[in-house]
Amino acid sequence: MAQSTASNEPTITAHISQWASRLRYEDISRDAVDAAKRFLYDSVGCALGGVQHEDCQQAERVVLALGGEPSCTLIGSGKKTNVDYSALFNALAIRAMDFNDIYWRQDPCHPSDIIPAATSPCELLGKGGKELIVGIILAYEFEMRLCEAAFPGVRERGWHHATLTAFASPIVAARMLDLDWRQMQNAIGIAGSHCHTLGAVTAGKLTNMKNTVDPMATQAGVFAALLAREGYSGPEHVIDGKEGMVKVLGPEWKLNILTDGLGESWRILDCGMKAFPIEALCHAPLSAVLKICKEHHLAADDIQEIELQCIARAADILTDPAKYAPKTRETADHSLPYCIAAGIIWGKVTPEEFKESAIRDPRIQQHIHKFKAKANPEFEPLFPAKQPNHVTITTTKGEKFELRVDYPKGDPRDPMTMEEIETKFHSLAAPIVSEKRRNQIKDAINHLEDIENTGELMGLMVRDI
Repeated sequence: MAQSTASNEPTITAHISQWASRLRYEDISRDAVDAAKRFLYDSVGCALGGVQHEDCQQAERVVLALGGEPSCTLIGSGKKTNVDYSALFNALAIRAMDFNDIYWRQDPCHPSDIIPAATSPCELLGKGGKELIVGIILAYEFEMRLCEAAFPGVRERGWHHATLTAFASPIVAARMLDLDWRQMQNAIGIAGSHCHTLGAVTAGKLTNMKNTVDPMATQAGVFAALLAREGYSGPEHVIDGKEGMVKVLGPEWKLNILTDGLGESWRILDCGMKAFPIEALCHAPLSAVLKICKEHHLAADDIQEIELQCIARAADILTDPAKYAPKTRETADHSLPYCIAAGIIWGKVTPEEFKESAIRDPRIQQHIHKFKAKANPEFEPLFPAKQPNHVTITTTKGEKFELRVDYPKGDPRDPMTMEEIETKFHSLAAPIVSEKRRNQIKDAINHLEDIENTGELMGLMVRDI
């Protein structure tokens, strides 16, 4: 058994790798399998919507120009490139609109960003749907556990959660590439020792990198697994040893969270989906504002002021000065003032509200400064078990309407229905994929365990109109 350089105890990566390399489809509960299918379906919809955006089109030109063995499908165009470039692009497509899943404990994460670390290697080796489900389960299991293990989360220490993805994605890719547990451990060490992402990518004025760093960490995991398959080594103590993640990123960590109870329950059942294509902490307050406006028939011009009480990090991250003057989609979908303004103007917040024409609409600046947020210290101990938000809308007539929301729509405690998930899928995919093809994708994912070659599924995720 692998030994830590600092003690005679097995390393965390040894424990993880031994368990992950043994996991089989038959070990996974039926409800977790069904959840894996739902998240895959939601992610494919996000990807088919994402490829319509300029950042994905730019990235596709780059990965195709770099060349490589044309073995794995790029969602949207159907063109092929090598396994790690396809993982990068397809993860970016899923992430591009900030509309994919969300989990938030000590840190936030989007485990579906790692799904291409399973789909691309599965397509490369001609693996079937059961193995793909195993890969998806592993992606959620370890990404979510990593987000639970740091106190406070790494985001509060100045690091982006893509830092954690670099430790989870090689587990998935190594499992899909049939690596033994020692090779998987090396893959974790390879990716985890060099992929750390600054929190600057989600602070202030946002750029394309906001949606790209996690896909890059997914790609790094695939590349690390390929190196490990050839015999490359990586530090076994990358998490818990000398100058490993814990020492470098600082205390406090509860590392037992990474390994306790593996296989007894499944983290994927605790992950949420997004009902809006916006930053996670924006969902609950936006839901409250839209509900008040709908119930009381309020239009934007009827509103004098909107005041939000929330946790301190939401007020800090989502309402800094740059968020009151968004110029790009990347800043707008992380701007709570913009999302609130769009919501009261158009009565909805969908991908349409993040087009350049919407962002530059003069009504946005007319109403965006009506919104103010302040931290409520009483809410801090409730987070992240709850996401408490208290909204007060004052009208031009002096009326006040108040509502508190603790769980955003899509949270497991207020889940999206299958009908809502399907509506979201069709709205995102319809511009480039026919109804017949959309139904084929749905049917294939519903019967994923019966698919003998993942390439068949990937071949459906292609523009046909």
